Amino acid sequence: PLWSLALGQQYSSLGSQPILCGSIPGLVPKQLRFCRNYIEIMPSVAEGVKLGIQECQHQFRGRRWNCTTIKDNLAIFGPVLDKATRESAFVHAIASAGVAFAVTRSCAEGTSTMCGCDSHHKGPPGEGWKWGGCSEDAEFGVLVSREFADARENRPDARSAMNRHNNEAGRTTILDHMHLRCKCHGLSGSCEVKTCWWAQPDFRMLGDYLKDKYDSASEMVVEKHRESRGWVETLRVKYAFFKHPTERDLVYYEGSPNFCEPNPETGSFGTRDRVCNVSSHGIEGCDLLCCGRGHNTRTEKRKEKCHCIFHWCCYVSCQECVRVYDVHTCK
Repeated sequence: PLWSLALGQQYSSLGSQPILCGSIPGLVPKQLRFCRNYIEIMPSVAEGVKLGIQECQHQFRGRRWNCTTIKDNLAIFGPVLDKATRESAFVHAIASAGVAFAVTRSCAEGTSTMCGCDSHHKGPPGEGWKWGGCSEDAEFGVLVSREFADARENRPDARSAMNRHNNEAGRTTILDHMHLRCKCHGLSGSCEVKTCWWAQPDFRMLGDYLKDKYDSASEMVVEKHRESRGWVETLRVKYAFFKHPTERDLVYYEGSPNFCEPNPETGSFGTRDRVCNVSSHGIEGCDLLCCGRGHNTRTEKRKEKCHCIFHWCCYVSCQECVRVYDVHTCK
């Protein structure tokens, strides 16, 4: 199973009850040692996994593969991630980024005794502001993610090389998008003094960025060669006239199924009964999402607040209206 998703069914309870590292399924020995040595940050690791899964489902909500999870299954995406596809690349990147992000945020909030704010300010203060607040220590969060996530990826094969690359691409996204966040101080918000600190970007922005990297992911081929430790597999860009991927790009070396029809071997659920957008010509539109099978239309009544009035002072009163919507689903 994917390294992070060994925590898939565990994350909802990790923050509310004692963690028994040995009871978390799927951890390799190095991850188990990590859990026991750094048990107080494991709830943040688990929260990061949850964050990555939720962002994956947001980014792919209108696509044939919509990051569906399977309950009561250790590999909670099913067989989809068994292949070295673009989808696998994105999940590794967003999950690794999620762990780094959640650990960094937890440290800044003071929930752990082993980490805190970043005391190494990057550069002198600028004109009109000074350092203050709590700069988020993203490098510590990245280190935790790297130690935990990459512990599984120590084999000399192509899949481990791909996973390590995509894990790091996800984490690098955070470091690349750290920015100054500032607060004004003074009478009536006069901003006589402005204090600033380093902050992580919004996680949705990271998801958008990595989704763009998914769309432009580099297709690779596997090369096998002998070293002193035996046969080792590495990755080489498939088309020589394409630029070589950087550490910030996602890589894959196997094609994706089309996800149109259910297929237990590939983990495809198909797109039957999925809601589609009849007015769109994109992948979420009924033509593409339904794979040319056509769509059904039904009407749906929804109760909504309407005719809202603001009363001085200070409340809003609304009526309840019933509105009728057309809902389109794939055949």
